[in-house]
Amino acid sequence: MTTLSINVNGKTREVDVDPSTPLLWALRDNLEMTGTKFGCGMAACGACTVHVNGQATRSCVTPASSVTGARITTIEGIGADRVGRAVMDAWLKHDVAQCGYCQNGQVMSAVGLLRSKPRPTDADIEQAMAGNLCRCGTYQRIRAAIKDAAGALA
Repeated sequence: MTTLSINVNGKTREVDVDPSTPLLWALRDNLEMTGTKFGCGMAACGACTVHVNGQATRSCVTPASSVTGARITTIEGIGADRVGRAVMDAWLKHDVAQCGYCQNGQVMSAVGLLRSKPRPTDADIEQAMAGNLCRCGTYQRIRAAIKDAAGALA
């Protein structure tokens, strides 16, 4: 075990973990931040998406030791700025979530997209969201919510 200092949602936190422990488990098990979900464990579904230095990152395959010194934002902190708030508001407006399991990762990816491309095309949305799976099939509502959030931010 090693004590790592990580910055999560603007606060420096210490976790005692094996350095190879995935960030997902450091967040969930050590910091009790359960909004980030375990889906597949191999970066294929997107349920575990967080931001590391502003980039959407799959936390299930990111060693906790690799994010010391980085700024990590989780779903618990994403609404702290106007882009995150706009996406969350659009998600509610469009009633995107059904079972909701994948939605935290979907929101994190959508925020990452809108921060890099404030006026995304359908192709931009498809590309940015391609790695996020939704078993309930709410993809049309996800696209509509992203467009709505982009409009609200314009």
